[in-house]
Amino acid sequence: MGREKGDGARSKTRPSSSSLAASLLSSGTTSIGFGGYVGSSRLDTTHTSEDAIPFQDVDSEVALHLKRLGRKDPTTKLKALTSLCELFKQKTAEDVVLIIPQWVFEYKRLLQDYNREVRRATNETMTSLVITLGRVLAPHLKSLMGPWWFSQFDPVPEVSQSARQSLQAAFPAQEKRLDALILCTNEVFLYLEENLKLTPQTMSDKAAPLDELEETHQLVVSSSLLALATLIDILFGTQLRRQDFDKVNAEPKYASKARETAISSSGKIFSANKYFIDFLKSQSPGIRLATYSILGSFIRHLPHAFNQENIKTLSVTILGAFQEKDPACHSSMWETVLLFSKQFSDSWTNANIQKTVLNRFWHFLRNGCYGSQRVSYPKLVHFLDTIPPKAIVGEQLLNFFQNLWAGRNHSYPSSLDRLAFFKAFQECFLWSLHNASRYCNGVDAISHFQVNLVENILLLLLWNDYLLVVSPKSQGSVFSGKLNGGSSEDSVQPSGERIKERRYPVDDMQELGKCIIGILSDLSTKEGNLLSTFCVKFQEDCLEMLRQEEHLQKSSEHIEQVVNFVSLLGKEAVQKGEKWPFFYLAGPLMAKCFPLIRSMDSPSPEAVRILSVMASIFGPQEVLSQLFVSETRDSSINLSCDGDHESRTKKFLLVFKEDIVPWCLSRNNHSVSACLDLLLALLDNNCFVEQWSSILTYAAKLENPGPVPGSMDFDHAAVLAMLMEKIRKELSKKERKVEPESNVWQMSDLGQWNHKLLDSAAVSVACSPPFTTSSACFLRSVLGSSVEDDKTSFLSREATVRIFEEVLKKLILYLMNSSFTWAKYASSLILCTGETDTLPECESYASILRMAQFALEVLEGSFFCLKTLDEKCELVPCISAAIFIIDWEFSMATQVTLVEGSMAPEYVGDGEMRKKFHVNSDFGESIHAFRCKISTEFWKSLSMHSLKRLGTFLIQAIRSAVMETDTSHMDKITPLCCQWMLEVLDFLCWDCIQEQNMLDQLLDKGSYWPSWVLPTLSGGSRSATPKLKDTTSRHHQFVAFVDKLISALGVSKVIAGSVLQTASSSVAEGAEELVQSRSYSRAWLAAEMLCTWKWQGGSALGSLLPLLNDYAKSEKYVPDKSLIDAIVNILFDGALLNGFSDELIFSNIWAASDDEVESIQEPFLRGLISLLSTLFIKANVWGQDKAILLYESLVDKLFIGMTVNRICLRILPFVMNIIIRHLRSRSVESDESCEDAQLYSLKKNEIQDTMRNWLQRALSLPPLITWQTGQDVEEWVQLIISCYPLSDIGGIGTIKMALRREISHSEETMLLDLLRKQRCDGNASNATDQLSAVRVILSKLIVVSVAYCWKNFDEDDWDFVLAQVRGWIESAVLLMEETAENLDNLVTNTSASDETEVMVKKLEKTVGISDPSTMTIARNALFTFSLFCGLIEHQQEENTDLIISLKNEKWDTIKNRILEDVLRLFFATGIAEATASSCCPEGASILASTRLAHLHFWELVASNVINSSDHVRNVAVKSVELWGLSSGPISSLYAILFSSKPTSSLQLAAFLILTTEPLSHLAITKEDTACYLGGDSTDNLVINQSRFDSSAEETLHFREEISCMIVKSSLEIIEMELVAQHRVNVFIAWALVLSHLQSLPSSSRAKERLVQCILDSADSIILHGIFQHIPWKFGMGHNWKKDQLPAGISEAATAVGRAITTGSLLFAVESLWPIGTEQMASLAGAIYGLMLRVLPAYVRDFFAGLRDRSTSSTIESFTKIWCSPPLLEDEMSQIKIANVADENFSISVNKTAFEVVATYKKEESGMDLVIRLPTSYPLRPVDVDCTRSLGISESKKRKWLMSLTAFVRNQNGALAEAIRIWKSNFDKEFLGVEECPICYSIIHTTNHNLPRLACKTCKHKFHAACLYKWFSTSHKSTCPLCQSPF
Repeated sequence: MGREKGDGARSKTRPSSSSLAASLLSSGTTSIGFGGYVGSSRLDTTHTSEDAIPFQDVDSEVALHLKRLGRKDPTTKLKALTSLCELFKQKTAEDVVLIIPQWVFEYKRLLQDYNREVRRATNETMTSLVITLGRVLAPHLKSLMGPWWFSQFDPVPEVSQSARQSLQAAFPAQEKRLDALILCTNEVFLYLEENLKLTPQTMSDKAAPLDELEETHQLVVSSSLLALATLIDILFGTQLRRQDFDKVNAEPKYASKARETAISSSGKIFSANKYFIDFLKSQSPGIRLATYSILGSFIRHLPHAFNQENIKTLSVTILGAFQEKDPACHSSMWETVLLFSKQFSDSWTNANIQKTVLNRFWHFLRNGCYGSQRVSYPKLVHFLDTIPPKAIVGEQLLNFFQNLWAGRNHSYPSSLDRLAFFKAFQECFLWSLHNASRYCNGVDAISHFQVNLVENILLLLLWNDYLLVVSPKSQGSVFSGKLNGGSSEDSVQPSGERIKERRYPVDDMQELGKCIIGILSDLSTKEGNLLSTFCVKFQEDCLEMLRQEEHLQKSSEHIEQVVNFVSLLGKEAVQKGEKWPFFYLAGPLMAKCFPLIRSMDSPSPEAVRILSVMASIFGPQEVLSQLFVSETRDSSINLSCDGDHESRTKKFLLVFKEDIVPWCLSRNNHSVSACLDLLLALLDNNCFVEQWSSILTYAAKLENPGPVPGSMDFDHAAVLAMLMEKIRKELSKKERKVEPESNVWQMSDLGQWNHKLLDSAAVSVACSPPFTTSSACFLRSVLGSSVEDDKTSFLSREATVRIFEEVLKKLILYLMNSSFTWAKYASSLILCTGETDTLPECESYASILRMAQFALEVLEGSFFCLKTLDEKCELVPCISAAIFIIDWEFSMATQVTLVEGSMAPEYVGDGEMRKKFHVNSDFGESIHAFRCKISTEFWKSLSMHSLKRLGTFLIQAIRSAVMETDTSHMDKITPLCCQWMLEVLDFLCWDCIQEQNMLDQLLDKGSYWPSWVLPTLSGGSRSATPKLKDTTSRHHQFVAFVDKLISALGVSKVIAGSVLQTASSSVAEGAEELVQSRSYSRAWLAAEMLCTWKWQGGSALGSLLPLLNDYAKSEKYVPDKSLIDAIVNILFDGALLNGFSDELIFSNIWAASDDEVESIQEPFLRGLISLLSTLFIKANVWGQDKAILLYESLVDKLFIGMTVNRICLRILPFVMNIIIRHLRSRSVESDESCEDAQLYSLKKNEIQDTMRNWLQRALSLPPLITWQTGQDVEEWVQLIISCYPLSDIGGIGTIKMALRREISHSEETMLLDLLRKQRCDGNASNATDQLSAVRVILSKLIVVSVAYCWKNFDEDDWDFVLAQVRGWIESAVLLMEETAENLDNLVTNTSASDETEVMVKKLEKTVGISDPSTMTIARNALFTFSLFCGLIEHQQEENTDLIISLKNEKWDTIKNRILEDVLRLFFATGIAEATASSCCPEGASILASTRLAHLHFWELVASNVINSSDHVRNVAVKSVELWGLSSGPISSLYAILFSSKPTSSLQLAAFLILTTEPLSHLAITKEDTACYLGGDSTDNLVINQSRFDSSAEETLHFREEISCMIVKSSLEIIEMELVAQHRVNVFIAWALVLSHLQSLPSSSRAKERLVQCILDSADSIILHGIFQHIPWKFGMGHNWKKDQLPAGISEAATAVGRAITTGSLLFAVESLWPIGTEQMASLAGAIYGLMLRVLPAYVRDFFAGLRDRSTSSTIESFTKIWCSPPLLEDEMSQIKIANVADENFSISVNKTAFEVVATYKKEESGMDLVIRLPTSYPLRPVDVDCTRSLGISESKKRKWLMSLTAFVRNQNGALAEAIRIWKSNFDKEFLGVEECPICYSIIHTTNHNLPRLACKTCKHKFHAACLYKWFSTSHKSTCPLCQSPF
């Protein structure tokens, strides 16, 4: 009933509602049914009785819904039913009773509706109705009960359930429901009878689809039949539980009358429907199922309805019902068949049994009962019992088994199906045996039948299938035996050609075996002779299989099946106490097969397993008594003879020792495992000790049984090992409470297996060669513990210790022959501790390796046995350490071997290490795999003593490995050793305390460690003492290792010594945190590493300081316990102790850079300054409090009594340079307490007093120019300078920051006095003749004085300062110019034959700066100059007379001269780099590297270059040109811009100079005047475009510096990384070109030529590269805001809009450095935006050439959203303001539609041209259309239209310019200028030239570009018009 709706179309003849149903009745209808209905049609209201209530009295709303029930649409019906249900609940019984007649009609019809939801809703409405009516329903019950009862059997569960609920709602009591049903029995039968008469055609009064009618008919018939069957069962006593009538006790009233009615009505229905035979033939399973049910009810309750005639008819149908294929019908089918066969047994004589019944039955069985196995198989034995004895013969019964067997595996049965099958087969077989008398007469016949049944079914069918063989005669069928005796032909054939393999599931075979055993068990109690028949066949088959084993390919499988059968026999029969299996089967079989098996050279394991399984089932002594019964032996040895138990035991042991043990242990073939199983199965608990001793005695072959060990026969070692493993397996099953294979010795105690013979044999194997794999297997089997849970060991403790000692010796011997010194050292440590006497002697390394492999093989199977040894035993840590170290040794050898494919120099020699590595590779991999198998939990489960010893061994090995390994491999070895240490900590540390102890061991002092700080421990607290010692390579190796360890574990563990402790906070109970433990703090370690500073693969600056900084941020400060404080104190003490005698080479004006800190030579001071710089400046972790504490500490140590501590004085400037910023500034928080403010005020006053004292002391010393050795002038001036910090940004910014420092007026005065003192006697110029140190100090003093005291400067002060500044800058200029000249001379004098290495050395010597102080002084001078310029530019902020005086011409002149010098510096370094790059490939890189050493200096140079004026730049450029070197100013700028080691500030300065005057017009292109054709020969087809250019003598080309990036860019740029240097250079080159192009006037000739140059030579691959930086995806729309865009897109979108709007991309170049992906995305966006603005046609051609639709869609989407809107707005604005219109030409703009209307009028003609710009402008071409023309021919209109289209599409620039040129083209045409015949335009659309090249013949003039293109494409040089030579 799947479809909800029928045919949607409705014919004109179909009624639209139920109101038309009555009108379709014929007028002659007179037969009226119950309730006033004729079939399913309602009577007209005029025929109702007198007391009937008129229908018009019914509530109108109810009537409306009742009318809607007649609609065809199920949705309408459902809505109407829902509404009625609600209305019935709201109405009273008196209101509702009026509609019952109408409802009865609709109710009957709706119950047969096709839609199941309609039927369900109908029953729910019925429930609401009957609840409302209550007792008022009684008068109408008979009209409702028929359909009501029918609805209870709807096939849809939901519908039938709702129907039952409605009936229960009307009659809650069961008795009442039964009374109502009996009362209306007649009406129910009449209604059901009517339903059974229906056909699909009479089902409905509407033309419903036929398939719906058929399904509805099936529903009605099946439900009616079930309702009828149930009604009969209820009335005649068989009550169905689902109708809830099973609890009715008393017989209801009128029951007898109802039965009479039922008998009468049922008989009529039975006859009228032809005994329901037609229903049985229905295609509907539901109808057939209901028919079986009704027939069953008739057979049970109404047998008198059957007569001879209908029985004859029904017998064929019912007994032949096995053709039913629907499993759902089989249960009812079987019930009917069994009832009919039993009730009417004579019916078997009426039917054609063989044809009708049996053939169908056989087919039913062969098809697995069509899927109803669990239903049908249990019925088979009952079916056989109901068949009359004479109906079938014995052969047909055999056919029954044949077909039943054939259907066992049909359709992949489930396990329950198979179980039902074998149970049914067993029941049927036993029933057939026990009821043989039904088919045979006489004792002989019965016996003959039973024997044939056993032979043909049990043996040939079941047993053969169980053995996986089949008789050759039965290959085409399951059974081929004959009733009259099975012959030898049907026995199992041993030939391989006659054996057919069968594959059955394992469960099938087990159930088959159980079936066979069940049959045999039954036969053993009743039919002994039949059991013997099977047993004889069983023995024959087994013996035959054994004899033919070598010839049968699948014999082992058949024997395996026998073994399985015997095992199953023990479970199913022997364990139940049955004796027949041993006496009939096992005993005779063992007596016959054992001699046969013993006689075989190599019996199959399965054959021997038969014996072991039987022994495990029946017992050792019983089995052994049968094994030798057939042999001729002394009667004294016969175990079956009479005698007492003791004598039998002795005989049993004798046979076991002399026969069984030698036979089982002498096996050395594939059957040895099975023989050992037999040996174990024959162990008896009572004789176990003697048996075990005999086994070991034979295995070890000892001559005397004493404790002295003999020599082991190693041929039997593998056998004995296998035996011990089997014993272990059985014992483990016992421990895990798993049923073992043997049920005899399973209770044997483990101690009984221990034996001195076994101990001696094991020790002998461990000590004596050869050390074979079988020997190792034997030791593993006796030691056990291959896994942690295995605690089974068969050896004594003494033997176990002895064996592991031998194992340890072999491992140590291997380590002692290692190629690594550290491994040998580690082996010596273990050897001194381990319980070893002497190491074994070996002749070769191969023997050593074999011994180590042997030891590993033993450990792999017995390692966990070590845990059983005593704690004091050193074997556990020693062996464990050896395993770790061997694994580490192999991993290091692997790393060393892989380094550049060669060995370390110390190991190269004769290749010994390489040979060892290749030999050891398999062993190393094996031991690594073995170590990885051992879990962390195991290591931590060892005793504390063992863990400590193991940790000591491993840590000492790691220390030795780090220090003893060659330095050339440290980049590989250091991380490897760090990994080892992490493993040690992870495996061996059970808590943080143990972890810290092991770290202490690792970091403990040694010969080479530490070098700078000596840790000490006293009174439980740790301290450190600085010491002086030169570092070695080993020390650096260990520092590199510690650095890796700190990176892995963190500062908190390694340096701070933090341990995990439980927090005491009540808020977070149980929380754990790392807290610093003072007892494990290692501040000395950090100090040691800071002093070491650099090591292989790292440095303090790159790794340690960032980690310390992070730790300082998270450190909880505790006074006197801070780790960082301790580090600072150690470093400071070391600096004081070590002294400091070097120059103060770094500037202490501003914060020292990393390079300047690194230049400090004294280790302690360098470490101190770097740490303080990180804490105070870089990370700002420490603040004012720390600065004050450190300051006070320094000041306290500055004086020793009244004497100055010169060491402290020299250290003080370094420290003050860092902390002064925190001392000089104060940012008081608003909530800071008054007490804190007062405290700071006091500290500030103290600091100022100290500063003044220092200034006073410096003033008391002589000036610097008179400084002599031994005086403290330098130190005190340095200290003064460090107390006045500055920002390194320069300019007014530095001045403003200096103003914020809290400096008193007295300090300013004293500081200025100190400066003036340096120019005493007016002889300041003498300072230039002093030492460089004096000049450096003076330059710094000038910087500080200008920054802090500029307000107090007079004119003399400025003269002095600026004179010094200019002189120092000129010194640097001379130095750089000299370098440039020397390089130029070097290049000039260099020949091509000079080697590169020689040139590199010459270059390095030439560019080297001998006196770095010159650059330092110049840097300070430039900084001073920047301050001076800042004061001039911002004089309005401090309006003083002195500042105003600085604006006079004098200072301007000085400023310009200094700036000229700066530009000379700038050009000189560029020229030097350009010259060096031409010398050799490495030249530019060498020179650029020199700039990196003075980065701040060159940043100041760049800053001044950027701020220089055009006049200064012109003067500088001219001076460079006059210089006359090989490289000019432009080359120098490009060398800086594209430097191999770029400096960002210099690059920006170079970019700005190149894009501005006076160099911008020369920086991009150059003209080539050498391009001419060799002649005017017309045959020369190699056309040179220059001949056709407007100026043939001048061809424009890009300069060489950018040509390679603009013209020659290739696909390589696409494959580069996004931030690759070459890609950056290409982008900068394009930025230069576009910036220059944008700067040119729109209508200038220079711009046109540059655009043409780009179009002719530039590669559009740049645009692909641009969009690599813009990860835009198609589909991203306007809804995305810029701040929500992904990284890269946001920057690009912002830059592209800004570049379009401003017409500049300088902002993107300025923000390019430091280069990153986002910066490159911004530059890419800016380039794309400006390219769209100035080169739209160029971008459009690129876009049109794209073939990848996805790429083009992505680019168009990005352009349309972010680029086109500002471009369109700009184009419209430019056109609107363009001065193009005149009296003949006008323009109008529509900004909304992006349209431009150009109107041209001339005399009497004119036209309107509309230019439409696309939304994705300029990617899509502009559309041009002519909307109106007057007085212009069609050809001319097309020509003008094409002309304008060409102009606007080819214009690379503003659209307004294209319109202007096009208008000029029109004007010239009207003036009579001739157009070019090729492009039909006067002005060329691209280069805007006029036609000038005229043909000598036809005189027509052509554009040079058009003619060039014509010649190039046509491959001719003739005139396009007259074809004459041009």
